Amino acid sequence: MRASEEPRTYADLRGGDAYYMNGSGRCSVGFPVKRGASQAGFVTAGHCGTVGTTTTGVNQQAQGTFQGSTFPGRDYAWVATNANWTPRNLVNGYGNADVTVAGSTQALVGASICRSGSTTGWRCGTVQQLNTSVTYPQGTVSGVTRTSVCAEPGDSGGSFISGNQAQGMTSGGSGNCSQGGTTYFQPLAPALSAYGLTLVTGNDGGGPGPTDPPTEPGGTWAAGTAYAVGATVTYGGTTYRCLQAHTAQAGWQPPNTPSLWQRV
Repeated sequence: MRASEEPRTYADLRGGDAYYMNGSGRCSVGFPVKRGASQAGFVTAGHCGTVGTTTTGVNQQAQGTFQGSTFPGRDYAWVATNANWTPRNLVNGYGNADVTVAGSTQALVGASICRSGSTTGWRCGTVQQLNTSVTYPQGTVSGVTRTSVCAEPGDSGGSFISGNQAQGMTSGGSGNCSQGGTTYFQPLAPALSAYGLTLVTGNDGGGPGPTDPPTEPGGTWAAGTAYAVGATVTYGGTTYRCLQAHTAQAGWQPPNTPSLWQRV
C-alpha cells in the first residue's frame, strides 16, 4: 500500500548559519529564540527583511517568515520558523567546535569577541565602543557596538558572541576580511525586549549540556584558567603566547581569539 504522507527533512536552527530571503538574498542567523512556550525562531538584522518576507534555511528548505523588523533607527528583526526547525543553543564555529550559548551578559570595552557568519565564517577581535551609532545610506542606527572584527555582505544578522555569552547581531561596517575593517553589531537585549522573545540557552533547545560538552583538541589551554601576559599554552598541537591578561572562557580557544593569543 502506498503511504499518503510526504516525508520532510528536519534541521537544526543554529547561530551563524545562512538563510535566504524570498529565495534570493542571503543573510545569517543571529541567535535561536522562542516566543511563548512553543513558537521557535531566530533574531537577525532588520535590514535583511521586512515583515512578511519568507525565508529558506541553509538546506534551502522552507523555514519561516519575518514577524517584526526595524531598520534604520535600530537594526533588528525576528523570524518565526516552522515545526521542521529545531532551535539549538549553538553558534556555528565554522571549522572550530560549535559554541554553546549559556547567557547574554554584555562584554565590556576591550573584551575579546567573535562573530559567526555565512560569508566569512568565524572571525574575532575586540569590543571598541558601546552604545554608539553608525550612519548608512539608508539612515542612522543607534545603540550599536563597534568592534575590530571584520565582516562582508551575507554575514549580516549573524551572531556576535563573547565566550559563551550572546552579544548581538551583525549590522554593518567598513572594510573586509582581506584588508581588515570595523563592524558594528546590534545588541541582543533590545531585540528580545521589542518582540517579547527569550534567548535559547542551556538545554532549552536541546543542544549540548554540562554533561556533554563539545570535544576539545588536546593541549594545556583550559577554560576557567587565569593567564598572564607572556604565558604559553598548547592547543590542537600548536603553541600560543598570551597577549592580554585574562581568565579564559568557553569559546575563547587560542585559534578563535587573536587579540588574546599569538601563535608561536
